Amino acid sequence: MALIRTQVAIIGGGMIGLALANALALRGRDVCVLERGEAKQITTKPTLRVSALNRAAQNWLTELGAWQLIPAGRQGTYTGMQVWDENQGARIGFSAEESDLSHIGTIIENAVVEGALWQRAEQLNVQLVTQAVVKSFSEHEHDVTLELENGDTVLAQLVVAADGGRSQMRQELGLPTSFKDYGQHGLVATIKTTEAHNYIARQAFLSTGPLALLPLAHPHEISIVWSAPPNKVAELLALSATDFEQQLTVASDVCLGPLTLASERQAFPLRMQYAEQWLQGRFVLAGDAAHTIHPLAGQGANLGLGDAWYLAEQLNGLGTLQGQWNNDQLQRALRHYERARKTAAVRHIAAMEGFHQLFLIQNPIIKAVRALGLNTTNRARAVKRFFINQANQF
Repeated sequence: MALIRTQVAIIGGGMIGLALANALALRGRDVCVLERGEAKQITTKPTLRVSALNRAAQNWLTELGAWQLIPAGRQGTYTGMQVWDENQGARIGFSAEESDLSHIGTIIENAVVEGALWQRAEQLNVQLVTQAVVKSFSEHEHDVTLELENGDTVLAQLVVAADGGRSQMRQELGLPTSFKDYGQHGLVATIKTTEAHNYIARQAFLSTGPLALLPLAHPHEISIVWSAPPNKVAELLALSATDFEQQLTVASDVCLGPLTLASERQAFPLRMQYAEQWLQGRFVLAGDAAHTIHPLAGQGANLGLGDAWYLAEQLNGLGTLQGQWNNDQLQRALRHYERARKTAAVRHIAAMEGFHQLFLIQNPIIKAVRALGLNTTNRARAVKRFFINQANQF
């Protein structure tokens, strides 16, 4: 049994928790990350869950010294986007060049980003505790005591719950949370393409839901996220590889030629989740523990990294007396973080919900108006620059 003293204990060694830990450690804060699984590493075997990291995320990860640890062969940097509405002849295209940018974003496996952040945390002497499950906790005037299942005890001035959408800590704290089931599952797989993807991210809005075709580092490999009702996804999972490839090729409008499975297929339910309260005493939520959104625009990871960035800025701006934060100042900083990031989360949730509902409507009049809007926007370069700029912020 060990006693671990730290200024900030972060529950969850995923992308958000590790990024926050690195940002605090870079400013001399004493940080401990409690990860219930094994140590994260960049494996040679590809994984299926990916994120579309925007330029703000890339810039911040570079400042942290983590982006440099991500192999170039695992970075699917994309310079353009194409979006179209099934059977409507409506489409819109975005290019980095139009906005005077070198690229729009990068598709990277979540596990690769986590591996790089874990490696960087080791370099910064962050205390990384694996197989760490919180059994009980108690809050005191100046700190929090976390009792782990392995018998270790953690004493921290602040506890950040970054332990995902099913956050155990959020549930233990009893923080009220709103949910909405989108009535869809997301099917993910890695696909080989006949034609080169040319580093263009593509998304087709089908009658059953969106199909995203995301370019990976290899010019003939993409990651797909196919959102559809659970029964449709179950049918797709049950198909033979050949039949699935045929359906996917048709659904993609054959934009990359015949498509071939290069991995297994996996699916997961899609739902919106929003914690109505992010702060309680010396506990605070971040990332998916506070909010999850539809993967429609690939902004979930960016929203979570924005939480980590903003929280780090607030905490790093606080002075300490003999390593101890003033409680009133700490609470003001945490409330400021909660207000700002709640606003960002609600804005993203509302935008994704609006897009989701708009493209599910199959009324002929609405479809015609939708097509007109897409085609009109496609000719408005200034409007498209605005959308790109917005998408590249936290």
